[in-house]
Amino acid sequence: MTKLDPQERELSESYDRGEWKPVARLARARKRYQEYAKATFKKDRRVNIRISSRDLEAIQTRALEEGIPYQTLISSLLHKYVSGRLTERKA
Repeated sequence: MTKLDPQERELSESYDRGEWKPVARLARARKRYQEYAKATFKKDRRVNIRISSRDLEAIQTRALEEGIPYQTLISSLLHKYVSGRLTERKA
């Protein structure tokens, strides 16, 4: 048996605990995420913004958790917001 690295072990244990659920309407979900990816990677303009160090560090941490560059995460969030797919959660 091949030795698993920590991330692989975590995924395997998560699967064994039954935490993985099938995706409803897989083809539709796959298409939606492909559209997100296309929109995210189509970069034809540059924007410079100033944000707090604390917010940037939080964004970078979340991007690491997702396994994507933090600029890609920011771009994706902005795209979702302007397209109406990112909404505020009500308390």
